[in-house]
Amino acid sequence: MVTNRVDVFWHEGMLRHDAVEGVFDTGYDPGFLDVLEKHPENADRVRNMLSILRRGPIAPHVNWFTGRPAIVSELLMFHTSEYIEKLVEADKSGERCEIAAGTFMSPGSWEAALLAAGTTLSAMQHILDCHGKIAYALVRPPGHHSQPTQADGYCFLNNAALAVKLALNSGSCSRVAVIDIDVHYGNGTAEGFYTSDKVLTVSLHMNHGSWGSSHPQKGSIDELGEDVGLGYNLNVPLPNGTGDRGYEYAMNELVVPAVRRFGPDMVVLVVGQDSSAFDPNGRQSLTMNGYRRIGQIMRGVAEEHSHGRLLMVQEGGYHVTYAAYCLHAMLEGVLKIPEPYLSDPIAYYPEEEAIAVAAVESIKRYHSEFVPFLRGT
Repeated sequence: MVTNRVDVFWHEGMLRHDAVEGVFDTGYDPGFLDVLEKHPENADRVRNMLSILRRGPIAPHVNWFTGRPAIVSELLMFHTSEYIEKLVEADKSGERCEIAAGTFMSPGSWEAALLAAGTTLSAMQHILDCHGKIAYALVRPPGHHSQPTQADGYCFLNNAALAVKLALNSGSCSRVAVIDIDVHYGNGTAEGFYTSDKVLTVSLHMNHGSWGSSHPQKGSIDELGEDVGLGYNLNVPLPNGTGDRGYEYAMNELVVPAVRRFGPDMVVLVVGQDSSAFDPNGRQSLTMNGYRRIGQIMRGVAEEHSHGRLLMVQEGGYHVTYAAYCLHAMLEGVLKIPEPYLSDPIAYYPEEEAIAVAAVESIKRYHSEFVPFLRGT
């Protein structure tokens, strides 16, 4: 008997975004390779996520809703008009172009980006209207690197940030916590709320630093926010190979206490399965069990602080098969399914738990000095 559900928002039009083929994410053809690989952010990864939810053992727990495109006025809640006009003009050209390193716009990309943003907004509105408490926006292209004024890291529009703005503008939410577990720093979301004390942005990511002009933020522990937002951006850079137990330790020792001090009335989980074992974009070694545990923790956080209201927004995750399995496991955790429906095809990967614990304790000591809501009252 189904005792719990997740409301999934999706639109087929998001599959029309086609980045490029080449050497990894560059679009470069060196001329001496017979097989050029698809861009990491390709439609196949999301097709598998879609199919595991539709036909996998979790399917009875899933309710499906059709997304819709965002309109420009909605985009202006977070992005500048100049930036949106740049994207519109790039789309009108009908040409494939690289608008940031590794971030390609092709015919169909703008339509997909509008659908990703609008579908995420629909999922948030669904929660705000009390039609459901747990919603998942299965969207692409991803969004959390997109800043108010520029594209970055395969991202055009910041889907999660737009949903946060919608929640704050609704009048029913005064404080929103955003927890980002993608392997890369959620720099765009952090940048957009860097001077706000209404949004707590927390990012657990590998310690990759800045990667150029489109991504100037480092994701380091000293990026704390500014002005009234000082202390409301919490970065948790974790060493490669952190693994399941290291992530669980970071969640329990840093994320949960920070959210508890902040006291949000809406929780947004920004999900990337690129923290998983063998993902081509990350080396954090999370397995299905790690994602399941994160799902359980986040469900507890939502029940404690936001009356069970939890919006999940899809970001990275580039191993075409394992990303889908990890999504399934995370939703099992969110839905409190007591025993796994699927066995892990990888099952075990070496972890660096001791190194991760040391890193978390170092971050905790740093933030105990600088972050008011971690110090307590």
